[in-house]
Amino acid sequence: MNHDNRHSVSVAGVVIDSDGRALLIQRRDNGHWEAPGGILERDEDITTGLRREVREETGLEVEAEALTGVYKHMTRGIIALVFRCRAISGTLTENDESRAFRWVTADEVTSVASEAFAIRVLDAMRDRDRPAIRQHDGVHLIGSAPI
Repeated sequence: MNHDNRHSVSVAGVVIDSDGRALLIQRRDNGHWEAPGGILERDEDITTGLRREVREETGLEVEAEALTGVYKHMTRGIIALVFRCRAISGTLTENDESRAFRWVTADEVTSVASEAFAIRVLDAMRDRDRPAIRQHDGVHLIGSAPI
């Protein structure tokens, strides 16, 4: 198998509060605002990886409520599974991966996050009967209507 053709799988949790706002983290490595998440470890199941990534980046324990989207970063070969989540315990805590937190409304998401990452949050905030399936180049959606 050609290793250049492999994909990696990541997970992200869009944590929604009781006011319907979504939690974004500001990443330390690039300053971008995104939902917490990261690459799954090879030996962990999807739910365990999701909970681990959100806990590592926020300090929150979460429960996944629904798979809200599947996204492919076409240039890097990353498949992202995004879930709507609710916090069940913990306290927001800055760490090596996140330097700030922000609760945003659907109207605010596009002003702080790039199109490719804002759509993940918006898809999770919408009441849909099935997950969205989208592709992007790391900044913009490809082959989809703009958000």
